[in-house]
Amino acid sequence: QVQLAESGGGLVQAGGSLRLSCTTSGRTLSSYAMGWFRQAPGKEREFVAGISWSGDSTYYADSVQGRFTISRDNAKNTMYLQMNSLKPEDTAVYYCAAKRSAVAIRVGALYEYWGQGTQVTVSS
Repeated sequence: QVQLAESGGGLVQAGGSLRLSCTTSGRTLSSYAMGWFRQAPGKEREFVAGISWSGDSTYYADSVQGRFTISRDNAKNTMYLQMNSLKPEDTAVYYCAAKRSAVAIRVGALYEYWGQGTQVTVSS
């Protein structure tokens, strides 16, 4: 069983930065593709960024491309999301997720494990 836990959320002004972390207890994450998703109030969950098990391949939503960076440290069983130039529209609960295959990494329904989420609020 893989249990995921996000941290690093908070309140930040527009233009600021935050770094989210996703750690696991239990099984190692090194063989899993992973992703970040977010859900704003009244909106559907959306893909933010994804990363292959090795970290060699990364994927981003158009809305965050160039501002967010996904990375992972398999030795620490941790994945990160560095968020720069934050905008009010980035306000949401951010979730990390894991799955065995990197195929269709943008599709949330295909992920097997999810964290509880961390709130990110960007003030204008």
